[in-house]
Amino acid sequence: MNKKILNLIKKKNKSKIVSLTAYSKNIATILDDICDLVLVGDSLGSVLYNYKSTRDVSLNTMIEHSKSVRKGVKKSLMVVDMPYNTYRNPREALKNAKKIIFKTKCDAVKLEGGKKICKIVKTLVKNNIPVMGHLGVLPQFDKNFKSKGKKIVERNKILNDAELLEASGVFSIVLECVESSLAKIVTKKINIPTIGIGASKYCDGQILVLDDLIGLNPINVRFVKKYSNIRKEIFRAVLNYSKEVRNKKFPLKKHSY
Repeated sequence: MNKKILNLIKKKNKSKIVSLTAYSKNIATILDDICDLVLVGDSLGSVLYNYKSTRDVSLNTMIEHSKSVRKGVKKSLMVVDMPYNTYRNPREALKNAKKIIFKTKCDAVKLEGGKKICKIVKTLVKNNIPVMGHLGVLPQFDKNFKSKGKKIVERNKILNDAELLEASGVFSIVLECVESSLAKIVTKKINIPTIGIGASKYCDGQILVLDDLIGLNPINVRFVKKYSNIRKEIFRAVLNYSKEVRNKKFPLKKHSY
């Protein structure tokens, strides 16, 4: 198994795992010095392309952004989301996962779902392709983005799916918008790390979309804490630039050839 993945697994119950998304080299270079895991998420569909759903993200789009991110990631574990309709069966999943790994040189792929994808996960793992799981809210499949785990049926299903995914060979599981007490139970029940997004402090680590964290994406959802307001900084910089251009203060001689 990949050394970076082994190191991630060893963090369970010892130190929290820090994860963020990246879609380009410049951002990835910054994250690589801080994060344990960098995810090229299909969230780029809404963040960068204004798609209504991650379902519209193509395999080639994921690959091209991942190639850019790979240039900036040297130390962190790099995981790439397999987009919607690229892992409908074991054969399709293996073909596309191999393509992602070969073209992007990423360390692992991430798939959404539980029991339904266990056979697919086993096939990938058997072919030496590391897989990260994803339970709770599933952006590729859920029509309503409501938190999961308040109903007994949901709780039992998520817990069972987590155990099945672990048995199938995933090295970690993202828990998205899973009710806190359930996230705590799942984290204790399985021997692999859980990475939470809106799933409480009880998970082994946390992940957010970077654009949300820095305030670039004007989104207001419960699980996002904005650590800066980069939109304001960009506006200020562009405003100063425009003033200098109009007042003939830019470019100066030192900016010209």
